Amino acid sequence: MLTDLVIRNMVLIDELVLEFEGGMTVLTGETGAGKTLLTQAVGLLAGGRANPGLIRTGAGEAEVEGRFVDDDGTELVVRRVVPTGGRARAYLDGHLAPVSALQEAVGGRVDICGQHNHQALLRPGMRRDALDRFADLDAAPLAEARRRCAELSERLAALGGDERARARELDILEHQIATLDAADLSDPDEEEHLEATERMLSEATAIREAAAGAAYLLGADGPGGETLGEALSQLERFEPLAEVVGRLRHLAEEAGEVSSELRRLADEVREDPVRLTEVIERRALLAGLRHRYGTTLADVMAFGDEAQARLAELRDAEGAAVRLGAELAAAQELERAEAARLGECRRRAAPALAEAVTAELRQLAMPNAGLHLRVGAGPGDEVEYLLAVNSGVTPAPLAQVASGGELSRTMLALHVVLMAAPPTVLLDEVDAGIGGEAGTAVGRALATLATGPQTLVVTHLPQVAAYADAHVSLQKIDDGTRTRITARTLDEDGRLVELARMLSGSPHSGSAREHAAELLARATAERFEPEPS
Repeated sequence: MLTDLVIRNMVLIDELVLEFEGGMTVLTGETGAGKTLLTQAVGLLAGGRANPGLIRTGAGEAEVEGRFVDDDGTELVVRRVVPTGGRARAYLDGHLAPVSALQEAVGGRVDICGQHNHQALLRPGMRRDALDRFADLDAAPLAEARRRCAELSERLAALGGDERARARELDILEHQIATLDAADLSDPDEEEHLEATERMLSEATAIREAAAGAAYLLGADGPGGETLGEALSQLERFEPLAEVVGRLRHLAEEAGEVSSELRRLADEVREDPVRLTEVIERRALLAGLRHRYGTTLADVMAFGDEAQARLAELRDAEGAAVRLGAELAAAQELERAEAARLGECRRRAAPALAEAVTAELRQLAMPNAGLHLRVGAGPGDEVEYLLAVNSGVTPAPLAQVASGGELSRTMLALHVVLMAAPPTVLLDEVDAGIGGEAGTAVGRALATLATGPQTLVVTHLPQVAAYADAHVSLQKIDDGTRTRITARTLDEDGRLVELARMLSGSPHSGSAREHAAELLARATAERFEPEPS
């Protein structure tokens, strides 16, 4: 749910900081006090259009920030910045993000039903999902059948197209595999070994002479060996120098072993122009293979394995095509069966959902309204909601016949029927054009809805406000030099004053306060009365 909302430099708002709880929160105030600005602010968080006209006069940018907390404690912090010039910016958990990411992250957390917002009921996917949820329909088998058909179609296409295309690919693969077979690759580190061998062969004479010379210098008969022997003879008779003598003796033994190894190396190293040529040619061959088939020799060897597998697949293309074609035909038959089953279930359930929503609408000051559902052919993926607001008129798509308030009430009725919604539902003036007992019915419906998702309601009706768990009042303050909007969460006394203002226009009227107290008492009694057994 939405737990925190911060708005800065937006129209007449310098800064508003609001905290929300679960249940039902109403936002009230005089006309022009900025109630709808809060709806627009939440709309920005949900990825709505950034309009520079929202920026407060004299400010360089407007900013909205909100924190959403899921039931498991997971937090999401969202921020939108709208500058006077340039592109608006969006942030998710402090990191820049595209608006599409914002829409995806926040879209499943909040429904905004307002006079100027893109209402969820106008989204085809939402209408279909609502019908499925109402009828407890599982669309997963059809989705899996479609995925399987797509996978098999891709595999069939990957066999190489027509016969000529397969023949061309076969020729290429056979040539590549023959080249790699001739190279007889077995060691991914072969190039490193060849490089060391090439250095040894190309400098054989110099290496042999250097090894022989060094062997003489370190040997027992050479200057180095003689020097070590002389040092030992001078020191070994002194007991206090025993440790140093031991280290010197070890050094003399090590020098003798190195000398022997160098003599052996000098005897073994020989010039071999033929072998050197072979090594150079082999390195060039491997470099050419890497240039064509991979960055490293290991990549080249992996390419060879893949080419072998692809060759085997193409050689069996005809048989594979027959097998995949049969699998695809079976999958398509299953898809058709699932589509027919789901479509039939959706068409059977549609009248019941329409009837239930219509009954709720008639409790929400739309006494002559009727909702009808039109389910498309096949699986019924296309679900159209048709509304007739008045008697004797032909139902038409919601976008064509419903005002903002009527659309919001239709969404409210649907949420109440389903008792399922995103974690936060924001309704802007769902009570437009109604009053009296109809307003009470709307308040009662909103309180019922708020037992599930967090429900934020912008309202002018005291009958609706009385049902709230929390009440936020917005005020426009004009000191003669500038105008600004403030907001505060009301305590019980503050609620009475605000309800009295909403009832009579006079917050200090005694009779209005009595009426306000009566409204609150009745709403509280209804909200907390025990369920009938």
